Amino acid sequence: MARRGKSRSSSLLRRMLVVLAVLLLFSAALAGYRFYQMVYAPSVLLPDDGYLYVPSGSSYPDLLRLLQQKQMVRHIEHFDWTARQMNLPEHVRPGRYRIRTGMTNRELAALLRSGRQEPVRLVLNKFRTTDDLARYVAARLEADEATLSLLMRDSIFLRRYDLKPTTALAVMLPNTYEFFWNTSAEAFFERMVREYERFWTPERQQQASALQLTPMEVIILASIVEEETNYGPEKGTIASVYLNRLRLGMKLQADPTVKYAVGDFSLRRVLRKHLETPSPYNTYQTPGLPPGPICTPQPATIDAVLQATPTNYLYFCADPDNPGTHVFASTHQQHNRNAKRYHRWLSEQGILR
Repeated sequence: MARRGKSRSSSLLRRMLVVLAVLLLFSAALAGYRFYQMVYAPSVLLPDDGYLYVPSGSSYPDLLRLLQQKQMVRHIEHFDWTARQMNLPEHVRPGRYRIRTGMTNRELAALLRSGRQEPVRLVLNKFRTTDDLARYVAARLEADEATLSLLMRDSIFLRRYDLKPTTALAVMLPNTYEFFWNTSAEAFFERMVREYERFWTPERQQQASALQLTPMEVIILASIVEEETNYGPEKGTIASVYLNRLRLGMKLQADPTVKYAVGDFSLRRVLRKHLETPSPYNTYQTPGLPPGPICTPQPATIDAVLQATPTNYLYFCADPDNPGTHVFASTHQQHNRNAKRYHRWLSEQGILR
């Protein structure tokens, strides 16, 4: 009887051990699944433009709030746990990070901890004012619009680079550049100064010297040529007209400088009242070059000025028979005939301003 009771007890113990083992295995499996879901399962949701922007000075709590606001992770507590295991709170780095579909919490935390941000391709084209440039840059980089505008008007800051508020725009050479998104306004400006200095190779400096112009004066003249035409083959010829006028001490009488002085870049017809606008930029009123560029000229236009073929032209006028091109003249009499024909065409087209 005792032997039978002992056997039953043993059997019960074995069953209990089996149940306990099953429970332990189930708990372990559950914990493993939960760990997988928290760390290794796809958990990151793609933002609209595919990037996460972490502002400069962000703390770890700031980062968590940003992820919640953007609804970029399925469970913020899962990301938080994973990130803490990877020491992300002590290594938050600002920047623009490319987010991939199906990223895990571990991958996102590793990316943010590494600081491997995606650079921004910044395409600079033609700008006429520093405010326009600052607005454009601030929409694509972290650089503050107001700060950049102020820097480009700050005589003390600009003195470091031998620039003035009137010439600050000259260093913004149109091209495609790569910047990190978290570039500050000052760092952006300093980079553009370096690009400007790199552009002015010894060869280009020698070409400018041969024209008896400084690099800045070449930029200013090129900005006028840039506003006069988009037709590349004519840029050198137009440049030669202005170079001839400068050598003879004649006023440039460039219509784009009048538009700049008036502040109306949509003008298609420059009238007498516009010519009388008092401004150092109005080359009908003020001799020589304006105090600064009236836009950011393309590098090709700058080279067209530097390599302008010598001519005896002193005048040019839009050609109504070939829109987008010009007719050139060496005498005032020839120019008057060309100008009358063009103004007659403008009136026939109903272009009064």
